[in-house]
Amino acid sequence: MKSYRTRLVTTAKKLGVLAGVTACVLSLSQCGSGSSDPDHEPSRGSRNPASSSAPDGRPAEGLERVITDYTAGFDEDTGYRRPTRDDRRTLAESVALLLDGRRTAAEHRLADVDFAVRTIKDPVGGRRYAEVADRSEDGAAPRGWGRVYIDLDSPVRWSVQVPHPVADRYTEQLGARLLSRSPGGILVIAGAHRDAGRRDTADVAHRRDSVFHAICAELVRRGLPGVQLHGMADDSAPRHDVVASTGRGRHAVSEGRDLADALKERGFDVCRAWARSCPLEGRSNVQGRAAAFHDVPWLHIEFGPGIREDRRRARGAIEALADLTRTWRRQD
Repeated sequence: MKSYRTRLVTTAKKLGVLAGVTACVLSLSQCGSGSSDPDHEPSRGSRNPASSSAPDGRPAEGLERVITDYTAGFDEDTGYRRPTRDDRRTLAESVALLLDGRRTAAEHRLADVDFAVRTIKDPVGGRRYAEVADRSEDGAAPRGWGRVYIDLDSPVRWSVQVPHPVADRYTEQLGARLLSRSPGGILVIAGAHRDAGRRDTADVAHRRDSVFHAICAELVRRGLPGVQLHGMADDSAPRHDVVASTGRGRHAVSEGRDLADALKERGFDVCRAWARSCPLEGRSNVQGRAAAFHDVPWLHIEFGPGIREDRRRARGAIEALADLTRTWRRQD
């Protein structure tokens, strides 16, 4: 049940109280809510503590800072608007145009839905990325349709997907760091807290009617393998640091084994869902189902808070994921 303070925020928004009072109320802390979704286990401490903070409290840098600043305001009351079929098609086709090197055509298509593309440079690694972002996301009622970051300095061969930023705490930073660490990737990140929409409409890992899914579906149609990052609570898999799964498909079992072995070498205990029963296997994940339908390798990875909240341990996880994407980069 939401707290009294959260109800104050909702009421204030509806009544249209003075901006100064609203800003004061919005600064109050809010409580998270649970979910009956069998593939969801909310991580403890779901909100980002500061707009530019890395997991260890140090200032985030480079692409990680860009992503952290973007998601800093996400919570379950920030709102979400369900996109139309035309909206989803337009954004997916625009990303496809960018991947084909047709930036001008992509910009024209994106303008139809008030999105824009710009080039950003990561000062840490020096790599350039095309950022696809909503021009209206700073408004009073953000649509919450997410962003895409595409490596411009290498042919794109794989994707990293973050469906539950902030709700699965620090998974957005893991995604940004993997994209920076490993060339040839595309990062697809959801644009709202998973509980921001009515009746789970913002839970993009389990909805086909989202921009996030439309873009990921376009990527698997193009044959791009992907890894989707999630965060689990301590008691979800108490004997394991990581749960690795291929979702509904079996086309990434060898990649899953290699990733699990790389994680084990770095001291992590991994539950391997293709070999035994594990919690949070992601069988109902719609991006995983789309990948299985197209026979495209895809992995669903749940990281415990001990990895996500410790920068040194997170570095080991990113290194293991980079080993995986390195094999995908070699594929034509």
